[in-house]
Amino acid sequence: MVAQPNPALALRSDSERQIRSTVDWSETAVYGEHIWFETNVSGDFCYVGEQNCMAKLLQKPLSRRKCAACKIVVHTPCIEQLEKINFRCKPSFRESGSRNVREPIVVRHHWVHRRRQEGKCRQCGKGFQQKFAFHSKEIVAISCSWCKQAYHSKVSCFMLQHIEEPCSLGAHAAVVVPPTWILRVRRPQNPLKSSKKKKRTSFKRKSSKKGAECLLQEGRWKPFVIKPLPAPLMKPLLVFVNPKSGGNQGAKIIQSFMWYLNPRQVFDLSQGGPKEALELYRKVHNLRILACGGDGTVGWILSILDQLRLNPPPPVAILPLGTGNDLARTLNWGGGYTDEPLSKILSHVEDGNIVQLDRWNLRVEPNPDVNPEEKDEAATDKLPLDVFNNYFSLGFDARVTLEFHESREANPEKFNSRFRNKMFYAGTAFSDFLTGSSKDLAKHVKLVCDGTDLTSKIQDLKPQCLVFLNIPRYCAGTMPWGNPGEHHDFEPQRHDDGCIEVIGFTMTSLAALQVGGHGERLCQCRQVVLTTSKAIPMQVDGEPCKLAASCIHISLRNQANMVQKTKRRNSMPLLNDQQPVPERLRIRVSRISMRDYEALHYDKEKLKEASVPLGIIVVPGDSDLELCRIQIERLQEEGDGAKPKTLSSQKLSPKWCFLDSTTADRFYRIDRAQEHLNYVTEISQDELYVLDPELVITQTVGTSPAMPDLVDLSAAPTGHHFAFPSSSSSPPSSPAPSAEPECCLPHKDDLLIEAAKSGNFSKFQELHRAGRDLMVRDSSGQTVLHHAVKSGSKDIVKYIIENAPSEILDATEEENGETSLHQAAALRQRTICHYIVEAGASLMKTDLQGDTPKHRAEKANDPDLAAYLENRQHYQMIQREDQETAV
Repeated sequence: MVAQPNPALALRSDSERQIRSTVDWSETAVYGEHIWFETNVSGDFCYVGEQNCMAKLLQKPLSRRKCAACKIVVHTPCIEQLEKINFRCKPSFRESGSRNVREPIVVRHHWVHRRRQEGKCRQCGKGFQQKFAFHSKEIVAISCSWCKQAYHSKVSCFMLQHIEEPCSLGAHAAVVVPPTWILRVRRPQNPLKSSKKKKRTSFKRKSSKKGAECLLQEGRWKPFVIKPLPAPLMKPLLVFVNPKSGGNQGAKIIQSFMWYLNPRQVFDLSQGGPKEALELYRKVHNLRILACGGDGTVGWILSILDQLRLNPPPPVAILPLGTGNDLARTLNWGGGYTDEPLSKILSHVEDGNIVQLDRWNLRVEPNPDVNPEEKDEAATDKLPLDVFNNYFSLGFDARVTLEFHESREANPEKFNSRFRNKMFYAGTAFSDFLTGSSKDLAKHVKLVCDGTDLTSKIQDLKPQCLVFLNIPRYCAGTMPWGNPGEHHDFEPQRHDDGCIEVIGFTMTSLAALQVGGHGERLCQCRQVVLTTSKAIPMQVDGEPCKLAASCIHISLRNQANMVQKTKRRNSMPLLNDQQPVPERLRIRVSRISMRDYEALHYDKEKLKEASVPLGIIVVPGDSDLELCRIQIERLQEEGDGAKPKTLSSQKLSPKWCFLDSTTADRFYRIDRAQEHLNYVTEISQDELYVLDPELVITQTVGTSPAMPDLVDLSAAPTGHHFAFPSSSSSPPSSPAPSAEPECCLPHKDDLLIEAAKSGNFSKFQELHRAGRDLMVRDSSGQTVLHHAVKSGSKDIVKYIIENAPSEILDATEEENGETSLHQAAALRQRTICHYIVEAGASLMKTDLQGDTPKHRAEKANDPDLAAYLENRQHYQMIQREDQETAV
């Protein structure tokens, strides 16, 4: 093993040792202590070696842990053995003793032996031989866990001088906080236990020592201080992660950032919040902050910066982990984190532009004209926040958010994914739509903007929701003020102009938001006085409450510094070898299924082999991905009539996205909201790859297993569905004419149908997890979704929608040509109808009688449900027309 320099502080005794999964900021912190997380890695051998490995000695499997900062894997009982081989983690701080003062302040490499290593040797330029490394005991590389440089584990490549040479901290050195900046200071002597001589001189309060003693007595002494060195080109970064945001993605992100950065610049917000960290780093020049969470997490950090009065306040970038992420969308960080490499995120944070964000005060006073005896007991006298960054609203949307908030507080385990959170929002909105609980909002509000009374305008409009908007985005990416250029009577909307946009929504305009509509533009102003005469649901940046009758004053508070993600290149993009891009590019486009992507996105070559060609587009050399999207959509339209339909001529689903195949060691998705930030030459060289999450590959019975038939699901006979791995793009072959459809034969998945019929959710879930096919049909062509609708099981319906391919939504049975939505409408199952509609089912599909789902609801004497279906059908038609117009 490569020995590490002896630490300045000896390790604790075994009796005091504890396995830490967080950074220790106490005075007993261990120099070079690992940060352990449980792992299921089974192929890596224990780092302590066979001689010291407890699993080897006991001859039984043991749990494993992985260090987030240096990525070694050991068995849990073997952690103590690391001391015997003198291997410690990369040091994240230094001691402030006199010996350290005389030493040069440089960061040394932290060399780690690796049995698996990606990339090429820095010395010889050859790749690391690891064909059998997963099961091999041989060490193939030595790499530094700071700068990530890697060498072959042999003398000809890894020279002895590499051991002690200074480390550059790697590609992200500009944002890494060097461990030499973080000092652990000795606890000052307690004056209560000092000698008599020191007591006699304790009155000298001007001495620095006395000052430190006073801090100790007051409980304000901190064992760590930050001593930054002048470095004008550095942009040190603090990372704050909310592990509860967006389906609990945060835990893995914390570990990844600890690998790329100093673990002492990465903070878990569930461990006390951001205040102490910001106080600790307040003197660091050019400091930047990365907020990993939802918009509420960003607001929390901005409020703490207000309290600390840092001057200038450090700019805040966003890694969106929340449900809506409207501020992140506004600043080009996208609508939600998927799988972009965090090293790319760090580069974007470093390169991003600093912009200003208006922030608004909310001052609440009781309405003196309301009788106190009429007060709603469930209402509160104050808003959850006294400042907002995105929006403040009241009425319908706040009521929905309040119900979601109360349900999540009661059952947090049911809200562990973005999809389920959005489904709950949609279901709550649907029920509120049917009850019309916000219809009389206009009767109970008075609105004055910049001294102009708009109450009569409100009463004429009769809105069910009022929104005071600071940024262009709202409600998970919609644009309620309208697109730029649509509002000629007003100034362009900005987030840094000191003005707020006031918008009213009827139920119709709220529904239209999702398909590009907007609300009623009331005004742009700098001050608002809003008076309510009864308790009304309200929300401040997504934090809801029911506020008693009040007078609310809105005024500009200040401006925060934010980091806006930008295109990384300021000039003409270049291809490989720094050659200018030609005037026009001819690029082949290929499609990848979600199943192949999830299985192979770490293996570029195999994923490329699994892709299916769509065609060729010709674009200008400096095109961004937005322009490429238009060209690909046109390509789809041109090939729409191709016969026979092979897989390559299937129409892309609306959810397709671009894949970056060149700038990282794997493929990763590009958020649609960030397509304008990426040049096509950045993510592609000779071929452009797109991911279609709804692509289903089917096999016709009778074809050879080695040459599967690739056909469009829509071209297959009703009830015939046979899935196979998408690893070939062979031309279609003719099916055997005598083959009997497998779905009509006795099949083990009949048990799945029986569970759906009986409404037995636990049994249904168990069968699916055991490998049963959710696309199975019975002899009449009915899917499990048809049967779940008939049984009225909402849980099974939701489960199928979340886990089955989207084709199941519009699948028809053979007798009447009904989809599951037809049947749900006929049975007057409003909630189930809503689930299926919001999942994307067609409302224009007719059965064999020519009826749409709306007609079936009318025949079932449910006018409210019919009105809802008609409303959604109308906007589906608008959406389709808009897409065709855009193309």
